[in-house]
Amino acid sequence: MIYDPSFDDLLQRTWDGSRISEADALRLYHLPLEELGALADRRRQLAKAAAYEGRGNEIVTYIVDRNVNYTNVCNVYCKFCAFWRTEKDDESYVITHSEMDQKIEETLALGGTQILMQGGHHPKLTFQWYLDLLSHIKSKYPSINIHGFSPSEFIHFQEVFNMPLEEIIRSFTKAGLGSIPGGGGEILVDRVRKRIAPLKAMSDEWLKVMEIAHGQGLASSATMMFGHVETVEERIEHLERIRAQQDATRGFTAFIAWTFQSENTKLKAPTVGAAEYLRMQALSRIYLDNVSNIQSSWVTQGLDIGQVALKYGANDLGSIMIEENVVSKAGTSYKMGVTDMRRLIMELDLHPHQRDNWYKLL
Repeated sequence: MIYDPSFDDLLQRTWDGSRISEADALRLYHLPLEELGALADRRRQLAKAAAYEGRGNEIVTYIVDRNVNYTNVCNVYCKFCAFWRTEKDDESYVITHSEMDQKIEETLALGGTQILMQGGHHPKLTFQWYLDLLSHIKSKYPSINIHGFSPSEFIHFQEVFNMPLEEIIRSFTKAGLGSIPGGGGEILVDRVRKRIAPLKAMSDEWLKVMEIAHGQGLASSATMMFGHVETVEERIEHLERIRAQQDATRGFTAFIAWTFQSENTKLKAPTVGAAEYLRMQALSRIYLDNVSNIQSSWVTQGLDIGQVALKYGANDLGSIMIEENVVSKAGTSYKMGVTDMRRLIMELDLHPHQRDNWYKLL
């Protein structure tokens, strides 16, 4: 092997916390997994050094919330999704206010502070239906943050309601929306999106929703679902688009990556394992130098790998997941309560702490 001093320089720059390029990221991707993980853990420490009164290096956060899928009716038929149904299917549903109340009251009883509300792209629900649901939740449960509606849903709303995005987001916020999840990101490269979800929002549309939401003061998360038809270079392009958006609007609170879950889906693609998940999470921590929080995806990887991920750049375990309906339809169903979550964190000599959606300690 020929000695390359430029690679030593890249490793040192990465260790020191410098910004890396897409070409740098591709070189780092090929490092032995343990070495890449050590660099990611270093970048976690640098990113969190000033957080939580100087204790950010020691604290791992989690949130108590609930996924609420308000409908499973969807007209974009994503090939990677096993959750969607048509209106004619016997299993199709639209949530009622009383059903929502029951879910929220169960969440509050467990110390929950938030619902993550997403649905299918229902072609017939009206603008007023959404406003009424948001207003109902916010007036009856004012302490609950509504983390709702992915960018692809907002693009769907724009088309169905024939209204500007700015007006829809502003109206939803006034009715009670508190923040926006980063769902529907998949891979922000149109070649990939056209293969796995051709009827869904394309890359620029997804990012435009986030730009508008951040401009109106709404925070959001960002995501990546990988391990299907994309290349490694396209994963890195996805990270670059997230980083560039964050440079411009500073609205992303966290980044979450997970691997494609294939069972019961129409997408025929080879899935990837835990090692590839850890590799991409580590690379994400290094590349996304302007996103403070990286969340472990124990929901798709299981509790053991979810814990290991805390040594590969993650500083957050996400939600205890009182309810999860989408990934479980694709054959993956892991459960974890607060006790287990705190145990996993403490086993690494780190300190568990419940947070809210904005990563403030509770």
